[in-house]
Amino acid sequence: MIGDSLEHYFTNNSNLKSELRTILYEKKGFVFTFFSDLGVFSKNHLDYGSRLLIDNIIENENKITNILDVGCGYGLLGIVLGKIYNCPVTMSDVNKRCIHLSNMNIEKNKIMGQALLSDCYSNITGTYDLIVTNPPIKAGKKIVFNILDEAYKYLNKNGHLWFVMRKDHGAKSMLKLIENRYTCEIICKSKGFYVIKAKIR
Repeated sequence: MIGDSLEHYFTNNSNLKSELRTILYEKKGFVFTFFSDLGVFSKNHLDYGSRLLIDNIIENENKITNILDVGCGYGLLGIVLGKIYNCPVTMSDVNKRCIHLSNMNIEKNKIMGQALLSDCYSNITGTYDLIVTNPPIKAGKKIVFNILDEAYKYLNKNGHLWFVMRKDHGAKSMLKLIENRYTCEIICKSKGFYVIKAKIR
């Protein structure tokens, strides 16, 4: 049985109470305000893996015309990257509260974009220069694999999939599972996290 404290990645608990809070973050001269709540990943702070992912994308990617953030939570990755690259962002999550928060945060931070309720890519159309995800490990290996493996259908010709995973959550084994689809490069290793850049073979 999953307790309320763990119901954040992939469940919709209509009985879960709301305790809205705000998180501040500064990057590249921009100050971001994020609304967060119970029932979402990393509700009280910006998690290290996501911040590491943002840092490495900024260091390695130049012009980006659009972004897809899969499993967006309250929208950290997509909103920060959308602001920095000054481009539209589509964000998706299976959690209704995450979508509500992400749309609030899009408006609050004046981002071009939208957040859509979507089971992986079920409601996603179009293709993107950048697909980014901090995949929901607790949703299970199959879901994480689907997010990574199916991304190729939504990547532009020269687009990249970027993701972050902990070594002890199976980063190396996941790389082996998707290597037939992508050329993968481990861009950074830090505190057990791997930041990975993938391009369609």
